[in-house]
Amino acid sequence: MNRKLIAAFAAASVLGAGAAHAEITVGVTLGATGPGASLGIHYKNAFQLVPKTLGGEPVKYIILEDGSDPTNAGKNARKLITEDKVDAVMGSNGVPSSIQIAQVAFEAKTPYLCLTPISLPPEKYHWTFVVPQTTELMMSAVAEHMKAHGVKTVGYIGFSDAWGDLVYKAMTQLAPDYGYKVVTDERYARPDTSVTGQVLKILAAKPDVVVVGGSGTGGALPHVALRERGYKGTIYHNHGTVNAEVIKVGGKDVEGAIAPTGPLIVPEELPADFPTKAISLEFTKRYEDTFGAGKRNAFAGYSYDGVLILNAAVPAALKKAKPGTPEFRAALRDALENVKNVVGTHGVYNMTPTDHNGEDARARVLVRVDNGAWHLLK
Repeated sequence: MNRKLIAAFAAASVLGAGAAHAEITVGVTLGATGPGASLGIHYKNAFQLVPKTLGGEPVKYIILEDGSDPTNAGKNARKLITEDKVDAVMGSNGVPSSIQIAQVAFEAKTPYLCLTPISLPPEKYHWTFVVPQTTELMMSAVAEHMKAHGVKTVGYIGFSDAWGDLVYKAMTQLAPDYGYKVVTDERYARPDTSVTGQVLKILAAKPDVVVVGGSGTGGALPHVALRERGYKGTIYHNHGTVNAEVIKVGGKDVEGAIAPTGPLIVPEELPADFPTKAISLEFTKRYEDTFGAGKRNAFAGYSYDGVLILNAAVPAALKKAKPGTPEFRAALRDALENVKNVVGTHGVYNMTPTDHNGEDARARVLVRVDNGAWHLLK
């Protein structure tokens, strides 16, 4: 009898432990409409392909639309945290929006998987983990290519917001080490339809090359304008412009564009021993099977990698607290800070208390538009 009771209590304990792990909830805010829609649609699409569990426990994703508007993104994040009691937040598809979300997450003490590269004061990174490659890491690939080709002067044109600032900052900080000088700093707004005045100033400066600090289809505008005005030099972009929509908008004018991106874009062209090749190939196939041939892009991969990072961190957090509680959010933050060797579509993630991105040179390649498609630059 005693043995039966002991067995019954043991079984009840196991069942009780399982029941204690309630459903994990992740709040997502993205702009699948508005000026950032060409990126946001892909970020959002990826959530149709992510696992249905995190750390072996069921997960629910609550996805809100922010219209690519930073104010809306901040409001959505606050709603997700205060009303929906999410365990983590993800988003958005624009740097200004992501900065707003980071502030809300910091105030509400909620882990935030940021889906765009952002720059924050060091203390504000406490709750924020940045999935995309840092701008410095990516643009250093551009700087290396320019140095190898003897570039001495660089014209810059970028968005008149935080993203334009980030790309410009990276290019100017890299300049001394790579032997070039940035000779212009022209800006344009995301909704603008003309950059004629800015392009004329760049042409007057006669730079060897031009770097565009735009993103999405907005990155094509200055490129096309430069070609229409007769500029013959190489035009470089950043990892925010690598998708099919840019080529569709820019047409033949963007042939030859060079940009850094994650290996997800060209998995078939990677060496056999490249660390992300297998998962990049698998995700690209699943994405294009679902959304259409040629629809591959870097942005869906950031959403997917963010989920993989969460999946690696959840088991450790579950050992300390139950989802839906402040204690679980704190435990999840601590676990995220210590994930190691998470192989994603873009790179291998190794977080530390002082590095909430965790990627290295394995997370970048250079690509070029050849014959209407992005291809690995060899």
